[in-house]
Amino acid sequence: MAIDIDNQADTQDPALHPAIATPPPPGSRSRDSGLDRITFGVTAVIALAFVAWGIADATGLGTASTSALGWVEQNTGWLFVLLASGFVVYVIWLAAGRYGRIPLGRDDEEPEFKTVSWVAMMFSAGMGIGLMFFGVSEPLSHFTSPPPGTVGGGSPEALETAMATTLFHWTLHPWAIYAVVGIAIAYGTFRRGRSQLISAAFAPLLGRRTEGPIGKVIDGLAIFATLFGSAASLGLGALQIGSGVRILGWLDNTGNAVMVGVIAVLTAAFVASAVSGVAKGIQWLSNINMVLAVVLAVFVFVVGPTVLILNLVPTAIGDYFRDLADMAARTEASGGDAMATWLSGWTVFYWAWWISWTPFVGMFIARISRGRTIRQFVTGVLLVPSLVSVLWFCIFGGTAIDMQRDGTDIAGASTTEGQLFGMLDHIPLSAVTTVIVVLLVAIFFVSGADAASIVMGTLSERGAIEPKKPLVIFWGVLTGAVAAVMLLAGGGGADALQGLQNLTIVAALPFAVVMVGLAVALAKDLRTDPLMLRSEIGSEAVEAAVIEGVSNHGEDFVLVVKPQVELKDE
Repeated sequence: MAIDIDNQADTQDPALHPAIATPPPPGSRSRDSGLDRITFGVTAVIALAFVAWGIADATGLGTASTSALGWVEQNTGWLFVLLASGFVVYVIWLAAGRYGRIPLGRDDEEPEFKTVSWVAMMFSAGMGIGLMFFGVSEPLSHFTSPPPGTVGGGSPEALETAMATTLFHWTLHPWAIYAVVGIAIAYGTFRRGRSQLISAAFAPLLGRRTEGPIGKVIDGLAIFATLFGSAASLGLGALQIGSGVRILGWLDNTGNAVMVGVIAVLTAAFVASAVSGVAKGIQWLSNINMVLAVVLAVFVFVVGPTVLILNLVPTAIGDYFRDLADMAARTEASGGDAMATWLSGWTVFYWAWWISWTPFVGMFIARISRGRTIRQFVTGVLLVPSLVSVLWFCIFGGTAIDMQRDGTDIAGASTTEGQLFGMLDHIPLSAVTTVIVVLLVAIFFVSGADAASIVMGTLSERGAIEPKKPLVIFWGVLTGAVAAVMLLAGGGGADALQGLQNLTIVAALPFAVVMVGLAVALAKDLRTDPLMLRSEIGSEAVEAAVIEGVSNHGEDFVLVVKPQVELKDE
């Protein structure tokens, strides 16, 4: 059998046959270590310049980002729609096929984290603040204003459409996008011994060129996308915390100064958590958050419309799969200008937002998934958070919609960030649940930014598993600064954050192309994995032996393994 030895040269021990070579230590195949001065320097200067621009001319920054967003959504919306569904098919193909049994580490390696902690960390990093922010507001919005050309707002059918559309945006598609990057990074790092870098995953396609200018550009874009993608979510969290503090009566006015103060306090908290390391900081916070989230969800489930929620779970899942093809095919061509406007505010926005998060979330779930097989990885990453999202939106979205149908105007009486609190205000113990929500958002803020600062440190330090603390602190503080600047842009509030969200979508466009390359590189890499080579060699050898045995001895023969030279001597 012919083996592509050249493709193995940078990842396996040359003294061993590729089919039996053991994975080298992570990063051992990287030529350099330590701070990448070019990647770090360029991205740091750009980020600091952005902060300076926001302070000097916030209005100009908002105008520029809005214009760029309009061009991206108008001309490349179709690309995001195609790729999002394509990545779902791709990761399912990886898990269900022969590559699914390949471990992200040594053949006999056990998972680094227990399953419960693994799921908690993955979920907190992936969309914790988003669920808190949109858990009530998105189902409620689709219920009152369904997608164009579907059903009438407020109708019984609108409930089905609202839940199906929300699940479309928050279940399989976003986590499949994360999984593509997560598998590529985890496989390259823990199975092939490469650096934990986005650029290193391109080694099967680019070889050593990943350590040159091309690789630096890829990693620089990853840092930039991570910084702004995470800062946008942190800003959303700050707005929601401000809304909760105002509702609790702790402060009468939560203006810009208060919002900046909230960000400053939480930034200090997540920097302290980040420098403590993944196992101590993020794992501890994620486990606390999971308990609080479960307590809140169970309470709302019990005191809310319990029977409706129970009915909504299977109905929402069924409606999601029933409408999946139609939802995935929505473009401007299917609904004209009205559909284009709706897509730009929802589906295309989400797909671009998730892609802008992939360097951060993908690298982070790769970091915590060592020892799991590709099949375990995809199953956990794709299904577990999706199931939690289904339950979360059915509980919170279903409760809010039930109140809306009964005459309580949750949608019109509150701002987007305040709709969750508006819903809680109409159930028992509203003060207690509001405090829990504020704590949840704060911890999601800390754990999400914690993970993001570590990932940016890793990208700046040539893929170091545990980047140096000063580097982590720098990126953590800068993330908080970016979020604060965008709160001040355009006069503060939600309008200020819109400019930051616009930039994350613009940043997602080059990463959409990068992710296609990652998928191609990963498929090529997996073809020459030791497990795959052993399987191919074994299949060919056994098939040849069986043919020979049956030809000469009928069914009465045994297989014996001997060196080929001995067989020739005989």
